[in-house]
Amino acid sequence: MRQVPLGRQGLVTSRQGLGCMGMSEFYGPGDEAESLATIGRALELGVTLLDTADIYGPYRNEELLGRAIAGRRDQVVLATKFGIVRDPADPSFRGLNGTPGYARRACEASLRRLGTDHIDLYYLHRVDPKTLIEDTVGAMAELVAQGKVRYIGLSEAGPDTIRRAHATHPLTAVQTEYSLWARHVEAAILQVLRELGIGLVPYSPLGRGFLAGSVRSAGQLAAGDFRRHQPRFQDGNLVHNLDILAAIERVAQRHSLTPAQVALAWVHAQGEDLVPIPGTKRRAYLEQNVAALDARLTSDDMAELESAGQAHGARYPDMSAIEE
Repeated sequence: MRQVPLGRQGLVTSRQGLGCMGMSEFYGPGDEAESLATIGRALELGVTLLDTADIYGPYRNEELLGRAIAGRRDQVVLATKFGIVRDPADPSFRGLNGTPGYARRACEASLRRLGTDHIDLYYLHRVDPKTLIEDTVGAMAELVAQGKVRYIGLSEAGPDTIRRAHATHPLTAVQTEYSLWARHVEAAILQVLRELGIGLVPYSPLGRGFLAGSVRSAGQLAAGDFRRHQPRFQDGNLVHNLDILAAIERVAQRHSLTPAQVALAWVHAQGEDLVPIPGTKRRAYLEQNVAALDARLTSDDMAELESAGQAHGARYPDMSAIEE
């Protein structure tokens, strides 16, 4: 797989990464053996950017990834995040903590779980409104100076916060949801990133599986699947959103592609400075996703896809922790 610069700070990654969250939580039951095999297959295919976070599990996803990359750390661009706080005894609890002390403690804990002495790309998962972004990023910069972190980024941050953070210490990447049904970054964030030379890492480029055609009703989802509570998967919104999927399926049929490959090809077509991280816990879907890099959409295809409109429903039940 082609390797590309992510931002202008010197980090080079595969053109497409792998989101590992669903291997441990959120999308129904997991299979550790298959998850480990999927990560191994990703490395064989040249996927170097592996994305996790301390809250996935919580903690179990970092531990899984640590086991998966043991003995082949040099093949991986390892990305993890901190800043959302969960209580393992009550996983439904959510809090935000961007204080400098917490940043340092969270990094040390992630290093232990990942079984490594450095993190390649360390993100603030969500901005803590009670802590100045300059203070949080200042602590992250100290971690860079200490060699514990190579590059830093933010997740789900707005334009003003991105500018202030970047002025404190250069950001390599900003991660946010971006796909055919989530195009909010086009309003202002993408322009700021390109002005400052910061890469964009789109998560959920397949719309949490919806744009791949895997979910047509909430009833298909397992009891513990968090998508049951996402507004875009609620009945009224889902009916409208099926029109977006229909456009993707028409294009896919014309080119003998899967809907997922079309959705990913659309994201890749938005620029070389984007490195999407579609998530999967199965080798078969990983291989399909990697093959999307060879897909080529025409201008007519792009117009048809974009004319399908935007998703109905918010991205999360509670958007209060998201800066847009």
